[in-house]
Amino acid sequence: MTTTIYFSSNRLGEVADDQLQRMLDRFNLGRLRSSGKTAEGVMGQTLYISSTAGQFVLKGNPLFQGQWVEEQFIVEQLHTRTQIPVPAPYLVDETEDIFGWSYAVMPRLDGQHIHTPELQAKLTPPDRQQMAEMLATVLLELHSWKVENSGELDTISLAIRPFDVSYRAWLYGRIRYWLEDARKYSDISVQDIAWVEGILEGSRQAFDQLDANTFVMGDYKPQNFLVKNGDGDWRVSGLFDFTTAYFGDGVADLPKITIMYLENGEEELARRFLTAYVKGMEDKKGFVERFRVHMLHQQILNWGCAKAMKQVTWDDKQSFTDWARKFTDIEIYEH
Repeated sequence: MTTTIYFSSNRLGEVADDQLQRMLDRFNLGRLRSSGKTAEGVMGQTLYISSTAGQFVLKGNPLFQGQWVEEQFIVEQLHTRTQIPVPAPYLVDETEDIFGWSYAVMPRLDGQHIHTPELQAKLTPPDRQQMAEMLATVLLELHSWKVENSGELDTISLAIRPFDVSYRAWLYGRIRYWLEDARKYSDISVQDIAWVEGILEGSRQAFDQLDANTFVMGDYKPQNFLVKNGDGDWRVSGLFDFTTAYFGDGVADLPKITIMYLENGEEELARRFLTAYVKGMEDKKGFVERFRVHMLHQQILNWGCAKAMKQVTWDDKQSFTDWARKFTDIEIYEH
């Protein structure tokens, strides 16, 4: 199930050079020069590989059955349907004779993560503005992949397997589940629950009237794409990690970038990002209500995770409602 929440781990364990060479031999990818952990990749599934044939990324020990089939399908579809650079070809070896687990190997894409201090130090205000709009444009291109039903990819038939209930019921069920889970680690009051339910009820019609189902990356954040500056314009030079992808409301991909800007005190850039996305939408009906619910969903996850791991970076005495409504209620986009 691709929409499961996964947490950090070192899934690869110790990998020997002779194992890596056997992997390279299997795909005729040259002689091993070096390997090392990736800077990002919180699942601990990836290694950088350098060989005489080029630069690659090894991704191993799948999180769920069919992970490589699903990611290979998505990469191939995006490579065909869009101009967004993705790690194609996405090579898969389902056998476990080399590492004790199956794996995928793909080309390493060029560029930098936008949140790195090195890049941030170089960016001018016009750079930042152009980048915010560019990130919205990439999402609009991703969401041009439309399907008939909301759901998840069936890794056997490669068809969309519809959710057992409506998209709204599925989404609202997840929100309620993770809110209840957060109560194990933090104080979620009756008033907090009533506030959440009020948002859900107020957005019910917007979801029930949703016409188009699109590809949803599910994890559109700085760690999962690279950027480069070419001919004076910033562009995404690599997009990867489709572990939590599904098909539904594309607006679900907006919160993580918006939160990044807001937490950095860059409200104007959040406004540019969202405004650029809204302007490119074919059907803007219900956007405000749906965005609010998706932002609520993301902040419930962020709250619960921070509380569980004791990594709260805000006033720990704040109620959930007071903390979350700064993100759900703020008017940061143009209609």
